[in-house]
Amino acid sequence: MTILQISSLLIVLAGVFGAINYLFLKLPSAIGILVVALVASFGMMGVDWMLPHLGISDEIRRLVTGLHFSDALLEGMLGLLLFAGALHVKISDLRAQWRAVFLMATLGVGLSTLVIGTGFSWLTGAPFLIALVFGSVVSPTDPVAVLGVLREANLSKALETKIAGESLFNDGVGYVVFLVLVGLAFPTGDAHGSGLAGAAKLFIQEALGGAALGLALGWLTFRVMRHIDDYSLEVLLTLGLAFGGYELAVYLHVSAPIMAVCAGLLIGEVGAKHGMSETTRQYVDGFWKLIDEILNAVLFLMIGFEVFAVAFETDYLLIGAASIALALFGRLAAVLVPIYILRPFRTFENGVIPIMTWGGLKGGISVALALSLPDSEWKPVILTATYLVVIFSIIVQGLTVARLANRFGREPDLV
Repeated sequence: MTILQISSLLIVLAGVFGAINYLFLKLPSAIGILVVALVASFGMMGVDWMLPHLGISDEIRRLVTGLHFSDALLEGMLGLLLFAGALHVKISDLRAQWRAVFLMATLGVGLSTLVIGTGFSWLTGAPFLIALVFGSVVSPTDPVAVLGVLREANLSKALETKIAGESLFNDGVGYVVFLVLVGLAFPTGDAHGSGLAGAAKLFIQEALGGAALGLALGWLTFRVMRHIDDYSLEVLLTLGLAFGGYELAVYLHVSAPIMAVCAGLLIGEVGAKHGMSETTRQYVDGFWKLIDEILNAVLFLMIGFEVFAVAFETDYLLIGAASIALALFGRLAAVLVPIYILRPFRTFENGVIPIMTWGGLKGGISVALALSLPDSEWKPVILTATYLVVIFSIIVQGLTVARLANRFGREPDLV
């Protein structure tokens, strides 16, 4: 199938499954689409088990493999999703919470990777570096999923900003940590993958380079938009910034996710205030909300169909079930330690630890990172464990975190 045919099929299915969810299940949109996709996938597997001569599973597995989910997300959709998410987070709000956001997105990601990797190594007997790779795969949270399920919760502004900012930045940091660990665990002989010095150089280049590129491109786009009063052209400029900036970051070997977040933050704050008319702001905001919703629907549909790429062996499923607990424990460490470091210097809202722990939903980036791993004896178990962690996170945590947030997170701002 051509790219156009695959894209058309995904959009049609996302629309059909979304309608089924809206009419019957009435779950949050993205979660509902994922559930319907999973039910459809298992249904087709059941038909194939009863009528093996039809070869339905093999044909669908070939089609799903041909989707190249990892490339589609990491080299395309992720940039748009992160840019859209960052566009609606105000720098002025983020500035008041930057210490907590910074520690959770850096120290927190490192702690989560270490805790999960240590447990996974003990659980499976995997070499420690490869186990750490798994830790880096399931440590990033999905900002789209997190913000989507918390929209109905009446959170304080400070807590909402912490959740939004941390989820946006830990995607970028988690991706860089993943690249560093893959270079150490699966050395290829290049300069970046040679030892700790190469790993440190790669981390600095990716993280700081991505931030600098995002701010530079965002500022350049803002300066151009100041001289234009045409909402359609200005919307096009933001789309070009998200698409072109992401691909330029990939070409320059700097962190494309961090680039997208920094560019989105700058356009959403400085660009909206000083470079857009009120009409343009409304159109830019509406356009990117729509892009966010559509891509999110397609992404969760693809996650549902990726079940055909998972190895359903009993040992792998048991490891995956245990990995769910590991992922939650790692997330708790990522939230708890930074908060306790900052507690002597500031006051935190009631419920911040349980809400941010249970609300640290995993999503498409974790599946994409697992799929992008080099082929090895450990890839099937890592992929299966990652998939189970993501499905549990989206469905179980996603459907209950809003109630948890409403219960604990309603107090007024204390910071």
